[in-house]
Amino acid sequence: MNGNGLAANGHRRLSHYPSNNSLHSERGGLNSSSNSASPAPSPSPSQSSMSYRANTPTASPRHTPGREMRSPYSASTSNLVAMRKWSASQEFRGNSLEMANKRMTSGSLFNLHVMRPSSATAMNHIRHGTKEATYNQDDGIIRLYLRGHPLVVHIPTDLLHSYSINKVNSPPTQRLKLEWVYGYRGRDCRHNLFLLPTGEIVYFIAAVVVLYNVEDQIQRHYLGHTDDIKCLTIHPNKLLIATGQVASLDRRERRPHVRIWDSVSLNTLHVIGQNGDFDRSIACLAFSKLDGGNLLCVVDESAEHSISLWDWQKTEKAHKITETKTSCDPVLAVEFHPMDRFCLTTIGKGHIHFWDIEGGSLSKRLGTFEKQEKPKYVLCLAYNDLGELLTGDSNGNIMVWQRSSNRPLRTVFNAHDGGVFTICILKDGTVVTGGGKDKRIVEWDGMLNRTGREAKLPDQFGGVRTMTTGKGSMLMVGTTKNCILQGTLTLNFSLVVQGHTDDLWALAIHPTQNQFITAGYDRCIHLWDTLSHSTVWSKDLGEPVHSCAFSPDGSVLVFTTVGSRWIVIDATTRQLISMHSDGNEQIECVKYSPDGRFLALGSRDNHVYVYAVSDEYRKYNRIGRCTGHSSFVNSIDFTVDGAYIQSCSGDYEHLFWNAGTCRQLNNMSIARDLEWETHNATLGFNVLGIWPESADGSDVNTCDRSHSGKLLATGDDFGKINVYSYPASQPKCLNHSYAGHSSHITAVRFMADDSRLISIGGRDSTIMQWTVS
Repeated sequence: MNGNGLAANGHRRLSHYPSNNSLHSERGGLNSSSNSASPAPSPSPSQSSMSYRANTPTASPRHTPGREMRSPYSASTSNLVAMRKWSASQEFRGNSLEMANKRMTSGSLFNLHVMRPSSATAMNHIRHGTKEATYNQDDGIIRLYLRGHPLVVHIPTDLLHSYSINKVNSPPTQRLKLEWVYGYRGRDCRHNLFLLPTGEIVYFIAAVVVLYNVEDQIQRHYLGHTDDIKCLTIHPNKLLIATGQVASLDRRERRPHVRIWDSVSLNTLHVIGQNGDFDRSIACLAFSKLDGGNLLCVVDESAEHSISLWDWQKTEKAHKITETKTSCDPVLAVEFHPMDRFCLTTIGKGHIHFWDIEGGSLSKRLGTFEKQEKPKYVLCLAYNDLGELLTGDSNGNIMVWQRSSNRPLRTVFNAHDGGVFTICILKDGTVVTGGGKDKRIVEWDGMLNRTGREAKLPDQFGGVRTMTTGKGSMLMVGTTKNCILQGTLTLNFSLVVQGHTDDLWALAIHPTQNQFITAGYDRCIHLWDTLSHSTVWSKDLGEPVHSCAFSPDGSVLVFTTVGSRWIVIDATTRQLISMHSDGNEQIECVKYSPDGRFLALGSRDNHVYVYAVSDEYRKYNRIGRCTGHSSFVNSIDFTVDGAYIQSCSGDYEHLFWNAGTCRQLNNMSIARDLEWETHNATLGFNVLGIWPESADGSDVNTCDRSHSGKLLATGDDFGKINVYSYPASQPKCLNHSYAGHSSHITAVRFMADDSRLISIGGRDSTIMQWTVS
């Protein structure tokens, strides 16, 4: 996968979208949570009988960034079992060598190097999944193929006599633990924010359910899901939670399913849907009220949006009572009546349906709008203390439906300018509604008369997506721009959770402080503090951002846009310093040399542009451009002394350049021994083992070496972070793998002190902070 979400063939991968000391579990333990306060959770029923299995991706890359493959049972694993697949060394055959030489097509002079025929004893031939690695000891060369592209890797001089291609690199002793998740999914999901008796608010983003104690600044994480979570509901006892996800390409749990789990221990209690009961995704969920939550209603996103009732406690796998079709139009919410055991309601596009479930079957009555204009969408619903149903619609109206009737009792017109996105009934019977377009929160008495109290959210937070009661008189508000706010109508609302709202690509680590910067296609830049888990500042750059970099002293930031423009700003004042443009296509990557003398930018036009930097990073004069790649440049690294650059491209070329002259370095004896200040290149001797079995060359999107030089982290198309011992210089390297993202990971970076790793997802718009221990 390239830096612009494109596969190697140029086709965009489509998306179906979009704690302190928390424990991130190991696959060996089959745990599915990150828990700072509770003991490690037990496995779900579906997991208990499963034996340990190594992390083995599918044979082809994913083409839906919102739905990458993930382990449903764990967050970490060491792929020890994969060692069994090693084949014995065998003599190199001359015809294989001849065929390999004919396939050399890269623009690199290194890759065009033709190996001289030598003795069979000097050749080792080993197969690693789809990678067929050949080691020529006489020339100090390893040759392999990625997606049919030949790669020639040169072994450093000091390892020529000690290197063995048959050795297997051990996994690192250090591991990752998920500490914090930044963001919330409010842009396209609803009714997904609740307050628990533990004092935590619960919500989801990507494949993680977050339980966040705002006062104590502690997060816990439920990690049982394998892909995008789309809906959440709370059991009447306020302790059990049901969450539903989309279809995943994980070979063990590829079907959409519902997980019911304990919010205290984070134990998975039941998993529903593993037998193919649902299609595409789970649209909405609801527990029954009057019978103590014995029933669970599930609506999926199949073509006819099937609705089903489950006696979820009856057996280990839950018992489906009945199922029927609802509508060809989307269903947005479902809710059981709080006073009528046999009644539930669904709402959605152009409809409201009242369902009778007496006798174990589902029969519906259509809600009629009579002479009133039929809304395009019925967006939200809530029951008041009288058992009346309140609905908000896209016309900005609130309708009151009398109990046991399918006709509106009365209508409050123009309650909001635009759609009514949420209705919240307070304990005293007061009604609070939220608008998506007008961004207003309005208070009503029990008879839906305005009390005169209302508030409007600032534009940067978006409209009101959902609301729930917080502690005391507090309201918790989830917004359409993936933020969570708290406050009251008499006081201002303050930011609790900040999020990005579009594809997230840019990540840069401050060189000395516990801070990092993120930016994406939502045009927003956020500087984050890893200790307070909050934003230091935010700025709308006015253009979608694709990559960024700090100057070596952290005083200046460079951002590249989706066009050919790149922008320099002061990191403290956020004032614009200068704007530049190179070529006619997107700048994929940018980096300063360690001494700050040079700035290099890799473009989609296949060039690396190099600038001389002066006047404390305020002045930039172009030296020239490095020409030689046959595809877009996706990574750049400088040597420790800043004299040389290595770059990789979408055609799996690995080239070297003199930074001062922009000329390609063709001297193998020099290039093979260069020492790199960073290692973001996914090709080369030190990262030889990061490509998984069955890799097609586009699976690994990003990598980063720790500053200590001991760890190497990669992010792949399947939403996984993989951690290796550095250097990962063997064809076979064991690793630890961690899940949580639901999209292709676009960047991973170690903090300056190596205490934490930051990862960002593409379509899931999620930032995850991991501790290294």
